Amino acid sequence: MRLSDFDFDLPERLIATRPARPRSSARLLVAEGDWLRDAHVFDLPEFLRPGDRLVLNDTKVIPARLAGLRHRAGAAGETEARIGVTLLEPRPGGRWSALVKPLKKIRDGEVIRFGAGLEALVVGRADGEALLEFNRLGAEFEAALAEAGEMPLPPYIAQRRAADAQDRDDYQTIWARDPGAVAAPTASLHFDASLMAALAAREVSVTHVTLHVGAGTFLPVKTDDISEHRMHAERGIVTERAAEEIARTRAAGGRIIPVGTTALRLIETAARGGAVEPWEGATDIFITPGFDFRAADALMTNFHLPKSTLMMLVSAFLGGARIRRLYAHAIAAEYRFFSYGDASLLIPGD
Repeated sequence: MRLSDFDFDLPERLIATRPARPRSSARLLVAEGDWLRDAHVFDLPEFLRPGDRLVLNDTKVIPARLAGLRHRAGAAGETEARIGVTLLEPRPGGRWSALVKPLKKIRDGEVIRFGAGLEALVVGRADGEALLEFNRLGAEFEAALAEAGEMPLPPYIAQRRAADAQDRDDYQTIWARDPGAVAAPTASLHFDASLMAALAAREVSVTHVTLHVGAGTFLPVKTDDISEHRMHAERGIVTERAAEEIARTRAAGGRIIPVGTTALRLIETAARGGAVEPWEGATDIFITPGFDFRAADALMTNFHLPKSTLMMLVSAFLGGARIRRLYAHAIAAEYRFFSYGDASLLIPGD
């Protein structure tokens, strides 16, 4: 398949830069087979059955974006350069892989100083990234990062406005538990306490899994033949308890409904043997049309970027013609797109 198969025209006015308030007041476009219905996220229990199970990603977004200064002494005297850092993935010994801009302004062995007493030694550079070793570890590092860092808003929001204090709440799920993500599982941002209570009253169960969403989720596909694209890897875990809950629901005739593409990718990784099993590791699963889904019966997800791997995933899940119809309806009805935008509920049907 070609990259152009997943392209569409999106008016810029439909790119959301702030979420709906309250969270569950966002719009929800429900697609069941060939049938479409306009609703709101607070209507979600109406479209679910008693005994269904939602799978929720409990990763916690860290304030991974840092602004610092690099000082250098040379023939011209003391000079400094402003350095922007986005943390990508932790490494052993207090080290992190990171995107650094401008990368050409740093050298191995130099120190970048941030606020809150946080510093990072440049250990190495390769493939457009840097390896940084921080002067704080554990709880001290987390406290300093919370003070010095900003939430890593997606590029299409960051280009329109800077992150602020409100994003620390808005860009985090209400059940976030395990720090490590540098992007939010955004379909989950629509859930609030009142919606969770309504789901419980509907006898819809929930299971938590963890996939630490990486910045690679925003990387563009650069190959016209999508089979040549190589996915970024993300760390995740499906516990024994989570696998047992999913198996119990499936055995009782309930549906398994991941909230967000991250939860879907993780449970499909854990189900490559036929059923969801306990699993831990890094997944680079690439879901495109023709994929054999073994875990998910429906999917709640936001509206995605043209020509993105996530457009390929939802096209695989619902079918290309149905997704094109759904997105045409969403644009005509002025749904809000991307991370802070509205949501869809995809139920493939027979």
